[in-house]
Amino acid sequence: MNLYLVQHAEAKSKQEDAGRSLTDKGYADIDKTAKLLSSKLRPSINVILHSGKLRARQTAEVLADYLNPAGGIRAVDGLDPKADPAVWATQLKSITENVVLVGHLPHISRLASLLLCGETERTVVEFRNAGIVNIVRDDQGDWKVQCIILPGICD
Repeated sequence: MNLYLVQHAEAKSKQEDAGRSLTDKGYADIDKTAKLLSSKLRPSINVILHSGKLRARQTAEVLADYLNPAGGIRAVDGLDPKADPAVWATQLKSITENVVLVGHLPHISRLASLLLCGETERTVVEFRNAGIVNIVRDDQGDWKVQCIILPGICD
């Protein structure tokens, strides 16, 4: 199973936009990383799940334009910034198809750390806005980093 962990793209400040929609740079960055992911790795994605916050939904929509997930995109619980990463670590045990999770810091970083080293407080992967971290679960249930795509490498 391939899991793609994505930190939402750059969003406007609360003062600029209370809903925190993506900035023009945010749209451009996620467009670049999604394009690179789809053209180079050509992943077969079942579904893109996001936190429901506007910035995460907009990021998921851009990803869906490139990845065409069979199951579409949808908001789910447990991907908010302060959510317990153990909830998704447990849910992922029963998922066998490739999934994209679009979330927020610190949650997405803590989930990656929990899956990769069993601890939430160690920073194993440093996420950036619109960055994609692909981790793979092997037959023994262990997770390993497969690929990291950051907007800056797409230029």
